[in-house]
Amino acid sequence: MPIQYKDSIMESTINCRTNGSLFDVAHMCGLSLKGRQAIPFLESLVIADVAGLKDGTGTLTVFTNEKGGAIDDSVITKVNDQHIYLVVNAGCRDKDLAHIEEHMEAFNKKGGDVKWHIHDERSLLALQGPLAAPTLQLLTKEDLTKMYFSDFKMIDINGSACYLTRTGYTGEDGFEISVPSENAVDLAKAILEKSEGKVRLTGLGARDSLRLEAGLCLYGNDLEQNTSPRLRLASHGPFIRGGEQKAASWVQM
Repeated sequence: MPIQYKDSIMESTINCRTNGSLFDVAHMCGLSLKGRQAIPFLESLVIADVAGLKDGTGTLTVFTNEKGGAIDDSVITKVNDQHIYLVVNAGCRDKDLAHIEEHMEAFNKKGGDVKWHIHDERSLLALQGPLAAPTLQLLTKEDLTKMYFSDFKMIDINGSACYLTRTGYTGEDGFEISVPSENAVDLAKAILEKSEGKVRLTGLGARDSLRLEAGLCLYGNDLEQNTSPRLRLASHGPFIRGGEQKAASWVQM
């Protein structure tokens, strides 16, 4: 993802707040954990009550090392009791996958039942801002008004089988769309076209200013392995939930 496209960082930041932004985050790493014990296995690695999530919902969490330091932050989704979908940061991909694999091998040797699939066949797009939902609605038959913050569905978007999560890292309402890589460019073009130019391609600079406004942590800046991830949910940064302005973000204590 470039620092910026033709718009300045300020122009992109304001446009995301007032209209919408499309972020190419295909560098992020999506993966699935499956098996009868996928949930207890993941709960041994992250600070989240995965079992307590309803099917089709998710949460932001942190992978920790043996000393309690943060290995990486991640958005995890409980698809069902035997399928967890998660996304980890691109810069942490190698160490995250090595960490998961090491513990998964040890877990399975003790009689555990969990396997994984790394979604290198998929790309990730993040559509954020007030026009995210109405624009995306033009490309799917699924009623997006029934999806609330952190909800997850496997649906058809622009003719492609997508994983759709109502989340993002800007503080605005929006979605992260996992799409088969061969369909990613067509989907991005369709989103930009359907918005009639109001949703714009947006780069890393505006992503950073937007996540700072929402109090959302960046791994390597606010989180790292020698810092305890003592985090709490705080009322900061607008998200849409059930038609009301709600808030959910991570703030370091």
